[in-house]
Amino acid sequence: MARLAPIQPIDPEHPQPRHVSRAVSVLHGGGLVSYPTDTYYAIGCDLFQRKAIERMAVLKRRDPRKPFAFLCGNLGEVAKYAIVDNDRFRLLRRLLPGPYTVVLPATRLVPRTALTRQRSVGVRVPDAPVANALVQGLGRPLATTSAAVAGEEPLAVASEIRDRLGHGLDLILDGGKTLNEPSTVIDLTGDRPVVLRQGKGLLEGVLA
Repeated sequence: MARLAPIQPIDPEHPQPRHVSRAVSVLHGGGLVSYPTDTYYAIGCDLFQRKAIERMAVLKRRDPRKPFAFLCGNLGEVAKYAIVDNDRFRLLRRLLPGPYTVVLPATRLVPRTALTRQRSVGVRVPDAPVANALVQGLGRPLATTSAAVAGEEPLAVASEIRDRLGHGLDLILDGGKTLNEPSTVIDLTGDRPVVLRQGKGLLEGVLA
């Protein structure tokens, strides 16, 4: 029988540094960690570790050619990995941190595994202390995806994540039940913002 990932309870608003350090060590080692965000529970790994990315695609039963979005710690980090002109920057300041995924043209620093055919990337800066602490501890972006098998509903509690996906994870950070609501996805690669998916994030007056 496959070993299931351990569950580590963590304070979702004030994550304990020792628990964050444990998870960051797993990420540095090429492992997969599930953690709470401001939308779904997510699965994440180091964006620059290709084998970890491949493991995550297999666990999700997802097309390995489809790139994952990634988390950045702040707008300055977003600007390292995505091309952000003045207009985009002003918009991102209104949106982030928050429950939005923004699609932007990629810079040369982005690994090939995270690029779409159009050389764009999906980026998040969540309003979620645990996720942000992981990114800051890792020191580079975290490839991210919902805690679910492709085509299935995302899982809302740590015990369900362990039962369904624990065989392929290395650690589950339990921040309590999350609301199963996706991020709002906005394409900023063109002249005007295009909403690709309406999710948790409010848009009224933001995109004007």
